[in-house]
Amino acid sequence: MGDGAATEAVVFDLDGVLVDSEQVWDEVREAYVRETGGTYTDRSARDMMGMSSPEWSAYMAEELHVPGTPDEINAAIVERMLARYGEAPPLIPGAVAAVRRIAAWVPLAIASSSNRELIEVVLRVSGLAGDFAATVSSEEVPRGKPSPDVYLEAARRLRVDAERCGAVEDSHNGIRSAKAAGMLVVAVPNPHYPPDDEAVELADVVVASIGELQVEHFAV
Repeated sequence: MGDGAATEAVVFDLDGVLVDSEQVWDEVREAYVRETGGTYTDRSARDMMGMSSPEWSAYMAEELHVPGTPDEINAAIVERMLARYGEAPPLIPGAVAAVRRIAAWVPLAIASSSNRELIEVVLRVSGLAGDFAATVSSEEVPRGKPSPDVYLEAARRLRVDAERCGAVEDSHNGIRSAKAAGMLVVAVPNPHYPPDDEAVELADVVVASIGELQVEHFAV
């Protein structure tokens, strides 16, 4: 997408972009694996980043040897995540203001690997629920990130061609997902889990923090 004036909507990732939660997911899943007698490895966190809940719960059952069905594992992890969030999900400084700047310009959507219950908690507590015209959890599409499914579904729900959407992402799998959907990608590299160089090079724009995000970043 060459002319930024062609951007008709913007789709935000949630974890690592609006809420500082990637490490919370990892802590919760690692603790559950160890408590239930599974095997957690150094690569487990990176493997699961971007997976949908059906994908990571199956991965935990099959690869990490966690007892129970994927549905049971998913329910247990979501319960623990909701308990950790409480009424105060760890919003990233500047995220709310950035969303509102962009929302004043074009319609917005969320395309997240988080379960819907967690998306709704973050949007309610942040006061941003009314700023998003659509929200999509990757549990609602066939494949999680890096496949483009969740971004394509967000564009469909916004009734905007994916090629005319911008995306805001922080992770290697997320950047690949949005790029594969044909979107203009603004990367805000996650400081805890930096995307690899190859993924960063796929992005059209790179900003240091979500607080720096401006409408002009989609005029590339």
